[in-house]
Amino acid sequence: MAFSGGLDTSFCIPFIREKYGYDVATAMVDTGGFSADDFKRAEDRARKLGVVSHVVLDGKQQVFDGYVRWMISGNVLRGGVYPLCVAAERVVQASLVAKYAVEKKAASVAHGSTGAGNDQIRFDVAMNVLAPGLKMLAPVREHSLSRAQETEYLAKHGLEIPPKTTAYSINAGMWGITIGGKETHDSASPVPDEIFEMAARSDPSVKPRLLKVKFEKGVPVALDGESLKPVALIEKLNTLGCAYALGRGIHLGDTIVGIKGRVAFVAPAALMLINAHRELEKLVLTKWQRFWKDHVADFYGTMLHEGQPFDPSLRDIEALFQSSQERVSGEVSLTLRYGRFDIAGVSSPHSLMNAASGKYGEEFSLWSGQDAAGFGKILSIPSRLYGGAGASR
Repeated sequence: MAFSGGLDTSFCIPFIREKYGYDVATAMVDTGGFSADDFKRAEDRARKLGVVSHVVLDGKQQVFDGYVRWMISGNVLRGGVYPLCVAAERVVQASLVAKYAVEKKAASVAHGSTGAGNDQIRFDVAMNVLAPGLKMLAPVREHSLSRAQETEYLAKHGLEIPPKTTAYSINAGMWGITIGGKETHDSASPVPDEIFEMAARSDPSVKPRLLKVKFEKGVPVALDGESLKPVALIEKLNTLGCAYALGRGIHLGDTIVGIKGRVAFVAPAALMLINAHRELEKLVLTKWQRFWKDHVADFYGTMLHEGQPFDPSLRDIEALFQSSQERVSGEVSLTLRYGRFDIAGVSSPHSLMNAASGKYGEEFSLWSGQDAAGFGKILSIPSRLYGGAGASR
């Protein structure tokens, strides 16, 4: 059983045992966002509900290496706002659980997704690809159960679930936190600040500060001069960003199953890194490099969102990303204030703005005023011909 310690996966433990007759072993995949206490509470809950074994699998590095590094390279923001907080993490969770189930010669593999959301598809695809010989169970989806029904069922089995857990589903990971429930179920209701605070506590007393992020070939490698591995850097940036109430937003868009969906999120590291990385790219890449990379990045994000990470076209796009990042090295300064951040400046040894041929403003050194006038005249020819042809008719 792919286990998170939340309501849905907790419900599945006794239900699978009673409904299907299986012994249940739980595998919890660490993709970030969990504390030591979270792991302890999850294991205690699993054992209280009667699992035969429980294991924690480390997936954080795989989330970065397999997906997050490419989402940074592509500046992937779904709908222009949402950094796909859980898509990659669900794929890694499903993949590691499927491989573990095969290794342990399990009879079945299960997840706790509902029939309405995106996660069910992500789990299904990964498990079908990596554990095709195992029967797959999704009890919540199969029996169309509500969170209230699950809560009532668990209470009968000696596990009381707090009401707020029934009202909201909060999923934390390395790339951000998602919040679903109540206000997110329609398009008009604002999500209260206290719900964001429930997911990630801020500190209104923080003072404005300057933060410097260093990139090497598109990969974040240092904060304020301190060299860090990417996973540790993201975790540190999330902690800092949450204190400043950064990275909060709401995304409305198309789900995999064809309906509209709405989710609130808190993703400070993702939004700061993507915005900083994009600014660095503006300085070092040509306009056509950025143009084509942006086009394939949108497709890459869509495929990842829709649970298709194993499609070979994504490997081709990753090769393009890697090539495009050869000169994306430098440092970006961000000004952090409570509730917002801004790009303060960017520098790179590969800057095209500092090139002798690229002075922008009133000075020009590689052409004359007459050259510029001729250039403008030639560029106008296609539109003049088009306009003239229309007028002659």
